[in-house]
Amino acid sequence: MELFKTPNIDFLSKRRIFLAISGFLVLLSILLLFIKGPKYGIDFLGGTLLHIHTDRDIKTSDLRNALSEIKLARAEIQEITLREHIIKYYENIEADSLVKFLNKKLKLNIEIERAEKVGPRVGFELRLRAIYAVLIGMVLMLIYIAFRFNLPFGVSSIIALFHDVMITLGVFVLFSREITVPVIAAFLTIVGYSINDSIVISDRIRENLKKRQGKFIDIANRSLNETLSRTIITGGTTLLVLIVLLFLGGPLLFDFALALLIGIIVGTYSSIFIVAALVVEYEEIKMKRMRRR
Repeated sequence: MELFKTPNIDFLSKRRIFLAISGFLVLLSILLLFIKGPKYGIDFLGGTLLHIHTDRDIKTSDLRNALSEIKLARAEIQEITLREHIIKYYENIEADSLVKFLNKKLKLNIEIERAEKVGPRVGFELRLRAIYAVLIGMVLMLIYIAFRFNLPFGVSSIIALFHDVMITLGVFVLFSREITVPVIAAFLTIVGYSINDSIVISDRIRENLKKRQGKFIDIANRSLNETLSRTIITGGTTLLVLIVLLFLGGPLLFDFALALLIGIIVGTYSSIFIVAALVVEYEEIKMKRMRRR
């Protein structure tokens, strides 16, 4: 299916503007990481997540007042419905004991839908493993792209991957969204999705370099136009599914869907405006050096 029959958009003439915008957003994300810092979830800090269902409506303020009596005033309470809540706390209190207390205090009948407890040590190890997983994934992608194409394409693709993950992470830090294991899974999915799109465009550039004569920038522009329909359709259909998941998936899937939604948008943008632009910059620097000799 062709969304655009014969597109002829000059993507690369304004490449330095897009590279500057991307560089600014990545720098801003890094500054946010150091100044504000990510908000880690219980998965990485250690604590208890308790998903409860009550037999009658209960306000969040009533739950908080009850929890403050047992020194759980810092607990995070997320209201799903008036009869369904998620309580997150970091104190060493068993979930069963807490539910018994709330039943007695609020005269409720509470059912535990889900209870997860993570120790601080396990949380720290999970945080390290998550960082290793993302870094190892990017290094393996670099090796694969460098082997399949060449090193400039490989390095450009990895810079684009770093760009996609950092901007998504920066949005999460900016809006104080929790970094949890599902969000890390979303980051790894973004890495896989973005590299797939970059491979399609890089493959078309390689094919056109064999078939056509001319400047590298013109061939790269032609290749971006030829793959534009595929890029937009793939990204658009994926976004439709993610929007449905975002609004209907409930609070437990919200952050996962949000990370993927941001990552797919940024990944589609970087596939079109960043990867080929970086390779063009490399080729121009190489040509200038050859002329000087």
